[in-house]
Amino acid sequence: MAYAARHNGLPAIRPPLMKRIADASAPYLYSAPALILIVAVMLVPLVLGVSYAFRDIQLLNPFSGAFVGLDHFRALSQDQAFFRALSNTLWWTGASVLLQFTFGLILALLLDKPFHGRAVAQALVFLPWAVPSFLAGLNWAWLFNPVVGPLPHWLYGLGLMSQPANILSDPQLAMWGPIIANIWWGIPFFAITLLAALQAIPRDLYEAASIDGAGPVQRFLSITLPFLAPTIAITILLRTVWISNFADLIIVMTNGGPADRTQIVASYIFTQAFKRLDFGYASAIALVLLALLLAYSLLIVILRQWLLSKD
Repeated sequence: MAYAARHNGLPAIRPPLMKRIADASAPYLYSAPALILIVAVMLVPLVLGVSYAFRDIQLLNPFSGAFVGLDHFRALSQDQAFFRALSNTLWWTGASVLLQFTFGLILALLLDKPFHGRAVAQALVFLPWAVPSFLAGLNWAWLFNPVVGPLPHWLYGLGLMSQPANILSDPQLAMWGPIIANIWWGIPFFAITLLAALQAIPRDLYEAASIDGAGPVQRFLSITLPFLAPTIAITILLRTVWISNFADLIIVMTNGGPADRTQIVASYIFTQAFKRLDFGYASAIALVLLALLLAYSLLIVILRQWLLSKD
């Protein structure tokens, strides 16, 4: 109506003020329930957790709750168990992500080739990801147990062990138990994600490269890898953050032992909060872990943007 009035030489009729306000606020009103839910579920616990890091919160002490400033962080700087857990976290995360990515990429390349029953194979590949982490840890703990599990006897038969023994009780080998379980559990994430990225690559590029005489390795390095680079960056970022915070398998399989050889920062937070009931100190540890992961995430995001800018 306003458009017709302008072109007929008549003054434009503006809608009423309340209608203009209602139209302008409509998108915010529609998104308000989701925003309120996000704030209630994510931001409120985050703010509370950060505040706990600067307070003395001990559930067994009715007089706790006072503001202690940076006392928790001073104690953390002298906590040798924390630095051991931080070192174990680097080992746990690095080995898990590297091996998950390697096997996941190999599996994605195999599934990218057409063969009979490929749909069934893709469904079976995704199966470990559907298993609850608690159940996966319990199953792998049984597999490593020489009384009820076959793995120690197979390793003994291959000459890799002097006798069937539980590696989860060996301080030198214990970390490999949760790492192997984590690799089995996390390979589907990389396999399915990288497979989707592989199927988005134009096949004409491979045909043109073959005509030009490029071999399989050259085609992989010059076509596949550059196209996969942004996906690889974001998947490695996500898995690194998840695995650094992922203590389920370790708690179920080793509970941080023996002698804290499998204790990572995430399980150390669990120990401080739910066993020693010191939520203030646990929150300080969690805040340090959050800062480290944010710095790492920023570096990966910058790397990904750099790779995208080169395309």
